[in-house]
Order: sequence, then C-alpha cells, then structure tokens
Amino acid sequence: MEAVLSFAKKLWCVKRFIILIVTPVLLLPLLFALPLREGKCLYVVLLMAVFWCTEALPLAVTALFPVFLFPLLGVLPSNKVCPQYFLDTNFLFLSGLVMASAIEEWNLHRRIALRILLIMGVKPAWLILGIMLTTSFLSMWLSNTATTAMMLPIAHAILISLFGDLDTLKENCKIKDKPTGESQRKMHTVPTEMQILTLEEREGVPDKFESLTPAEIRKEAEYQKNVWKGFLIAIPYSASIGGTATLTGTAPNLLLVGSLKK
Repeated sequence: MEAVLSFAKKLWCVKRFIILIVTPVLLLPLLFALPLREGKCLYVVLLMAVFWCTEALPLAVTALFPVFLFPLLGVLPSNKVCPQYFLDTNFLFLSGLVMASAIEEWNLHRRIALRILLIMGVKPAWLILGIMLTTSFLSMWLSNTATTAMMLPIAHAILISLFGDLDTLKENCKIKDKPTGESQRKMHTVPTEMQILTLEEREGVPDKFESLTPAEIRKEAEYQKNVWKGFLIAIPYSASIGGTATLTGTAPNLLLVGSLKK
C-alpha cells in the first residue's frame, strides 16, 4: 500500500508533463473519425479545453494555440486568425502598457515629477499644479489607469512630508475644546511653511506654534484635509485630461479609431 501511495505521489508531481504528452495522443483519432477540417478544428478545441482546465500550461500560452495550430493544420490561414486576437489598435494599446512598465522600472515618472515640483515650489496650490502637469504629460503616452497608479504614491509621499501621516490628520480633526496643555501634547503637525524645514533646521527655530488654540488646530487640520483631497482628486482628473491628447492616452481613443476604420 505504501508503495502505491508513493507511486501516486510521484505521478501527481509530474501530472503536468503527463497531460502534455498523453492528451495530444489520445485526441488523435478525432483527426480521422471526422471530416478533415472539422476534425482538426475539434482537435485543437478539445486540446485547449484540457490544457485550460488542468492548467498544464499557463493560460496565456494555451489561449494562443489557434495562432499557430490553425494555420499549421490548415483550418484557417494566419491572416484570418491573428486579427481575432489583436487589431493594430490593440497592439498600440499594448505598446502603451509596455512603455508604462519600462517607465516605472526606471523611475522616469519620479524624475519628471520631482523636476517639475522643484520648479513649482512648495506652496500646495503650485504643488497641485505641478502634479497635474506631470500626470497630464505622462497620460498622453500611457493609459490613464497606469499613470494614476504611478503618480498616487508620489503625491502621497509629498503629502506625508508636508503634513505627516493620515492618522495624525484624523487625530487633529477630532480635537475638541480641551485645555491648552493637552492640545499641545496632541499637536504633532505644524503649518505648511514650517514643514519644508529639515529636522536639523527646526532645532534652531523657536516653536511659535505651541500656543495654538483648539480652534486654530481644527482650522489647520481642516486645511490639511482639503489639501489631501485636492491632491488625490487632481491626479485622476489630470490623467483623464491628458489622455485625450493622443491615441495611446486612453482606450476610448483607440476604440474610436477602430470604429472609424470599419
């Protein structure tokens, strides 16, 4: 019994190789039992179904079987099979995704964003404008989704450096009328003009914000919350705006071109 179980375990470990070898052989009678063209087509379909259900091969590889099997077996020529997978507009969209992956790999989007932010300055309004210009420019060549996904971490890092984390912001937003000493202990953030200083620079600067009242703290927290909202809303909007400039900017542009050709 143990020998049988051991043998079964070994077969289970190599089940993919067994399926890859045995399935094409077992389906061979279909090529002779049915009319020539129909039998070949059914052979390819069943072969794909078995490989797809068992995942003997990656699903992407299995899905591409007709591209080379249909022309090889004479079912359909390649010029009729390939357009069912990719139109020229699909290839254009795919190239945009490849470009997005390359840009993210080499951090080109961060270099562009940091360069523009250095030019714009540190005021929140100018920072939002700089983020929007960067996002719009990148969205001209990449998909809106990819651009937004790349720019949101950059905006998040900028906001953290300006105001601290979201937990601190939520804590400041919940501050009620408390004694001055307690509000001072809860206060972890300072107004925007102080946030651009490094820790070493702040040591020599007198902390003139320690005497802020709870009302002023709530006002500052509300201001920070509005800046957070502005950043996070500006990025997807600017990606949508920049996406209208080129064909690769967004998928509806490619769909429009494909519809016009038809």
